[in-house]
Parts: sequence; C-alpha cells; structure tokens
Amino acid sequence: MKTYQFKLYQHKRNKHLHSAINAASNIYNHCIALHKRYYRLFGKHLNKNKLMKHIAKIRKKNEYWQLVGSQAVQDLVQRIDRAYQLFFKNHKKGVRPPNFRKRIKYKSITLK
Repeated sequence: MKTYQFKLYQHKRNKHLHSAINAASNIYNHCIALHKRYYRLFGKHLNKNKLMKHIAKIRKKNEYWQLVGSQAVQDLVQRIDRAYQLFFKNHKKGVRPPNFRKRIKYKSITLK
C-alpha cells in the first residue's frame, strides 16, 4: 500500500478538488447525524451496509454529493463505522464517539 500526500493551495485550478472535499465533509456530517438519530431511536449503532445504501440513494438525487467518488464515500462510511465500533467496545474507558467536523477543518479524502 502506498500513501501520497499533497498540499493543496487556494488556486482556481484546485477549485474542483476543494469542492469535492467540502462535499465529503457534508457527507461525513450527514452520516454522523444519521448514526446519532438511529442510536437515539433504537439503542444500537447503524449497520455500515444500510448506511452505504442510504448514501447511494441520496447521491443520485444530489449533484453536489456526486463530486466525491463512490470509493471515497465507501471509505468514509467504513471509517465512521470503525470509529463507532471502537467507541462501543471501549466506551467505559472514556473513549468518546465520533463528532461532527467543521467544513474548514475537514482537509482530506481517501481514495482506494
């Protein structure tokens, strides 16, 4: 596995990448909100596959969310699911659940 990290500067050439990262932050916050609502209603965490299906339906309707690739969205959902599994496994040890992120602080997307 190789990892590349590039610094993105504010320039008109990078406009598409910045908008894709902003869309990814919206998807992330939407997933966190769904998890919190599902836990409040049913008392357990949301299944990763159900969440992926839900996001896929919304992405078909929302053109802004289509800026993010499907594999990047899948990775985002997998990271959120992993974070919630760790939270439920270690919540007695003081581990906090994943929280919302501001758009300014969301800085990366992961491609498979």
